[in-house]
Amino acid sequence: MKDINIGLLGAGTVGSGVIKILKDNAEIIKKRLGFNLVLKKIYSRSIRNEIKNDISSITASSYEELLGDDIDIVVELVGGCDFAKDFMFEAIEKKKSIVTANKALLAKYGFEIFSKAFENKVDIGYEAAVAGGIPIIKAIKESLSANNIKSIKAIVNGTCNYILTEMLEKQVPFEEALKDAQDKGFAEADPSFDIGGVDAAHKMAILSSIAFGDNVKDDSVYREGIKGVTLLDIKFADELGYKIKLLGITNLLDDKIDVRVHPTMVKKEDILAKTDGEYNAIKVLSDMADDTVYIGKGAGSLPTASAVVSDIMDIARNIRHNSHLRIPLMSFPFNYVKKRKMVNINDLSMDYYLRFSVADSAGVLSKISGVLGERNISIKSVIQLNKGKDWVPLIVMTHKAKERDIQDSLNIIHKMDIIKDKTLLVRVDDE
Repeated sequence: MKDINIGLLGAGTVGSGVIKILKDNAEIIKKRLGFNLVLKKIYSRSIRNEIKNDISSITASSYEELLGDDIDIVVELVGGCDFAKDFMFEAIEKKKSIVTANKALLAKYGFEIFSKAFENKVDIGYEAAVAGGIPIIKAIKESLSANNIKSIKAIVNGTCNYILTEMLEKQVPFEEALKDAQDKGFAEADPSFDIGGVDAAHKMAILSSIAFGDNVKDDSVYREGIKGVTLLDIKFADELGYKIKLLGITNLLDDKIDVRVHPTMVKKEDILAKTDGEYNAIKVLSDMADDTVYIGKGAGSLPTASAVVSDIMDIARNIRHNSHLRIPLMSFPFNYVKKRKMVNINDLSMDYYLRFSVADSAGVLSKISGVLGERNISIKSVIQLNKGKDWVPLIVMTHKAKERDIQDSLNIIHKMDIIKDKTLLVRVDDE
């Protein structure tokens, strides 16, 4: 039986993992497929020293070699958007199926790429684009395909989860936890995409699209990062029965999509609150299966490469049995994919944690509660620290209130001379 030939673009962290799995697990892969996967060509601008000798005979001199007639599946692992997009379109035109881990590209141009692939009758595998080794794409597209998905709540950035966990467990400030994450390889030298919520927003755009049959772009996702969260907030959350997590949330509300990424206070007994360190967790609520939860390593060479190779195997089966596009690329056939309106976060209602930095003087609480009360915002609890300093933290937990009313109140309160610094707002998941 004819082998299936693979062309690999990019031999970095994930690419090296793919090479290792295809080599070390070749026997079990062949047994499960009934034929061989052959890594035929590799093109990469930089190749790690530890694998150079092993792949020297199949190293290509240009990316065009990956698009030759002898290549059946192309694996794109270079990241970024511009070159990767052009490469993918060229590969699709040459009738190559593609496996990618490029979340940024799919969050921005996924619909266009999938449409092009559909026209050319080739497959796109992208399990590795969301949550590394956790098979969440396949779960939504296949295992939960008989369900109406109601919502997804997810920890999909291991860097932020590691930082927030370290802050709580070791009682260290944000900057120290970030440095530790960088030293251990959980955070990049420039961590802005992670701690700013950009990475998680890309993943939530993809999950929203396949969960609801929509074309959700990355710039439609409301996002906030974790940089404003301090050790003080971590401690207060703990005392109040919560953990702070960078949560990705998406819901279908009155045929509009609510999708957002922001720090969230999650009850300690929730499985998401119990997911610590570099681990990811995704909780999917559907009408027939109720809550299903998926936990695992959301990044790293081998977990992510495992998802890549799984996609390669699926597509190889399609090629062998001439069954391309057996499963819709976006989970729904294109005639059922919509472009819904997005929910404005200002129209949502939830509980809030507010940390004010206030003057240590009489009447401060009454002034703040007065502004909140004028907008029908009810206070659930207050923690006021009097340390004999000029400025002290004041913690206010509210009952359910509309985001717009909270923001309007904060705009007024920030103009008062009793306030120093910007107030930290953390939304509370009390469901």
